[in-house]
Amino acid sequence: MKPRQRQSRILDVVARDGEATVEALAVGFDVSAETIRRDLAMLAETGALQKVHGGARRLRLYAEGSFQERMAEHAAEKAVIAEKLAALIEPGDTLFLDAGTTTLFAAEALVRVPRLTVITNSLRIAQVMGRAEPGGKVFLLGGLLSADNAETVGQMAIEAIGRFQADHAVIGPAALDALVGAMMADHDEAQIARAMCDNARNRVILAHGAKLGRKAAHRICRLDEIDVLICDERPGDAFAAALQAAQVDLR
Repeated sequence: MKPRQRQSRILDVVARDGEATVEALAVGFDVSAETIRRDLAMLAETGALQKVHGGARRLRLYAEGSFQERMAEHAAEKAVIAEKLAALIEPGDTLFLDAGTTTLFAAEALVRVPRLTVITNSLRIAQVMGRAEPGGKVFLLGGLLSADNAETVGQMAIEAIGRFQADHAVIGPAALDALVGAMMADHDEAQIARAMCDNARNRVILAHGAKLGRKAAHRICRLDEIDVLICDERPGDAFAAALQAAQVDLR
């Protein structure tokens, strides 16, 4: 059995039973315990499962509520992050802003920065940035409309992103983990975020403290692929050490 096939079946076992030991998996797949440990390490690195002592456990993934529910959560923290971002962005910069509640707060602060070019898949952010000082430009990406988040997604939006090169990709993920990186709960939103990151010089992640250590289903990028993390509070020592090792600029 090829490693990918075995790893896929390991995921099936963990998903079915909730957890599995190295010993039981080694017997079940007729391979060494060391081979299983390597499989589990690779699967944990991609965020597919949680590696624990002696085995692996099914991830408890974060599921997002509605947009309006999320707008009412951690509002003060998101406002702090928005002001920190506005201090980072220079007049005349070009930036991607993905759809989300934290990035919507950010847009309210960014309207004060002159001559920005903003590319977004969020109808709400486009409306806010339309109130910016004269000299700025707003590009709203076309695509399939996702009604609750008032955003465009899908291949058409991704292809449109590829026509731009930005100074910053400003992304509000659902979760941020020291081992896995930045994650989204929604597959389509993750694809948009990845495309924005691929077409920007600088990757800026906005995440309040409650998102740190959380896991979601779809990875955007690894920790060492993030240039700047803007948070409302200083992370704990272990997370701060991981950021330093990954050379992430913490603001």
